[in-house]
Amino acid sequence: MGNRVILTILKGNQMANISSTINLKWITSTNTIMAGVDSRGTPIVIGITEEHEPLWRGLKASDLLLMSAASCSTYDIVSILKKQREPLESLEVSCTGEQSEEVPRRFTHIHIHYQFSGDLNPENVEKAIRLSQDKYCTVLNTLRGSVEISSDYEILKLKRE
Repeated sequence: MGNRVILTILKGNQMANISSTINLKWITSTNTIMAGVDSRGTPIVIGITEEHEPLWRGLKASDLLLMSAASCSTYDIVSILKKQREPLESLEVSCTGEQSEEVPRRFTHIHIHYQFSGDLNPENVEKAIRLSQDKYCTVLNTLRGSVEISSDYEILKLKRE
């Protein structure tokens, strides 16, 4: 089965549907290692091996959710700041997830911290974060309602020599 992305455009007042398909394959019988391929054909290794140290050989599946939330929001924020002609020089993001102790250990809270560098207008930064989290970020908007989501930011001004 190949990778595919389907875009359905409907006329009138109906919304367009976008469908994405990923593929995942369990690759060994002695480990829980999987190879995944996203809808654009980019591969990733997910899972653990119990035979060797370190225990984790691929990405942890629950960490992928945090990475998805942070990267989706970051993509939006960078795009918005560019449109605002803000002089963004760098952006580093950390995303922390709190999980319940009981199985299935669902996420109860996700916090995203944005660290911007550049001579940025704080009002534009706040607007970009708000737009991403409330309107544009698919991942955060999918999680909203079942997971508490919070964020904060800081702006580091780079010193020029």
